[in-house]
Amino acid sequence: MYQLLDFILHIDQQLVAIIATYGTSTYAIIFAIIFAETGLVITPFLPGDSLLFAAGALAATTALDPWPLFLVLTAAAIAGDNTNYWIGRLLGDRLLAAKKPIINRRYLERAHAFYEKYGPATVVVARFVPIVRTFAPFAAGVSRMTYRHFLPYSIGGGVLWIGLFVWGGYFFGNLPVVKANFELVVLGIIAVSVLPPLIEVLRARTRH
Repeated sequence: MYQLLDFILHIDQQLVAIIATYGTSTYAIIFAIIFAETGLVITPFLPGDSLLFAAGALAATTALDPWPLFLVLTAAAIAGDNTNYWIGRLLGDRLLAAKKPIINRRYLERAHAFYEKYGPATVVVARFVPIVRTFAPFAAGVSRMTYRHFLPYSIGGGVLWIGLFVWGGYFFGNLPVVKANFELVVLGIIAVSVLPPLIEVLRARTRH
């Protein structure tokens, strides 16, 4: 856990090392991380928002190009979301009924709570909430949400999420104040990301 936190907090330094070692293959590496974070219910712990912001910032100063980065990661986000939907649709009931389920039911319940509040728009809203974004498309598949309704929200949410953080990083990530306090910026991104579910938990407790 400490190593994961250290990786996230110093993700800009980690990416610089990856770019120096792998060059343009870095696109594929970041694609795989974003795809796994959005597409596999067993990897909700992978960095999402902070990785996108850092990648956008480095696209302004390294071999990465912002437009291919934006397009590649948008494809990763949409592909991951849709993979997760179909896993939930085709295998969800069996995975949940297993004697030793690999899926954290609390996370799934949190995703269901978001659906109760936001309806199909949850597919978009959940993009900006760590853990929930991993389980929301799976929950949509388990609940048999119509795919033609799911797909436009998935595409729109993917474009919005990737665009906001990649281009935000590209335009603002290299400001002197941001570069000098990058760890604090990452912590701020994480804090803002987890704020919605935290508010929901507090509201649920006050109702009881």
